[in-house]
Amino acid sequence: MEQAVQTQDPQLQALQTQVQHAIASNMALNIAGGGSKPFMGNARAGTTLNLSAHSGVVNYAPSELVITAKAGTPLAQIEAVLDAAGQMLGFEPPHYGAHATIGGTIACALSGPRRAYAGAARDFVLGCQLINGKGELLRFGGEVMKNVAGYDVSRLMVGAMGTLGVLTEVSLKVLPKPECEQTVVVTCDAQQALDIMHQLALTPLPVSATCYVAASQQLYVRFSSSKQNVEQSLTHLAGQLFDDSGFWQQVKEQQLPAFKLAEAQQLWRFSLPSTTAPIVMPVGGEWIYEWGGALRWFVSTAPCNGSDMGAIAKQMGGHAYCVRSAVAVAHHAADSLDANLLGLQQQIKKAFDPHGLLNAGRQYLEI
Repeated sequence: MEQAVQTQDPQLQALQTQVQHAIASNMALNIAGGGSKPFMGNARAGTTLNLSAHSGVVNYAPSELVITAKAGTPLAQIEAVLDAAGQMLGFEPPHYGAHATIGGTIACALSGPRRAYAGAARDFVLGCQLINGKGELLRFGGEVMKNVAGYDVSRLMVGAMGTLGVLTEVSLKVLPKPECEQTVVVTCDAQQALDIMHQLALTPLPVSATCYVAASQQLYVRFSSSKQNVEQSLTHLAGQLFDDSGFWQQVKEQQLPAFKLAEAQQLWRFSLPSTTAPIVMPVGGEWIYEWGGALRWFVSTAPCNGSDMGAIAKQMGGHAYCVRSAVAVAHHAADSLDANLLGLQQQIKKAFDPHGLLNAGRQYLEI
């Protein structure tokens, strides 16, 4: 249930006034935080509404496993606060830059290697505060797990990329940090890697991340739990212990050598059913699998046509888009919505942003 909010916070009042002025002037707004994710979504347009100064932890209750922070709060600051209490963000979000903010992370629905085993960013959102496209300051959800009846609007904002409202505050469930983590590496081909990941998914073993690097034919599996549980888990997988210092950080931030782009190369992100067999592509390139095979990165050796990549993904029951490119490309060229989904998205956009001024076209060109 939505709740209108009256605020005495001068920064928040200033943001609300800027939105109201934009509405009165019919001026498009480009919502920005730390500027760490310019490659995500379509080209930005409009007057910048910067939230980086709207920063700070509002409430943190370690015993309740809940943290509430203003949208401009640096992600690194939140992680440091949690780490001091032996806790963490369960969805292990990437930063993509030193100035990443919690608002941008949630707006882009960013999750890291732990996502398939602990949950996505959306699963950890308990509530949010936002300024909608009518200039109203609203609050949805709260700071406990069971706090709403009906549709949980706060989670609708996750991945909306600012097209439905200006996120000003988010409340998140957090998790205790595991006592022990160990990574095992297995040498195998791509299909064998998929088989191993699927077999592990059927067991109670405390798997917290998987990554297969096709170039080296190595599958990395991380176990996270108590020391005793991890040690017992290691006996169930025929592989070698791996010193993972820095490895999962590189996976999370797409900084492994296999992710680096040379001239004319592109990095494509495929979201597919995890049971999809290894894909033969029309151009050469390297594959990196995550999330038990459901997330697949393809580094092409030559520019690819977005519609062709989208067709390949759609045939497999998934979707794809270009994350980074050494040559010009429409970031969402591979994404498209059918008429029914587009109509629904447009109705939701109109309900939250009737004037169409907030991050227009950032997520989909038609919205």
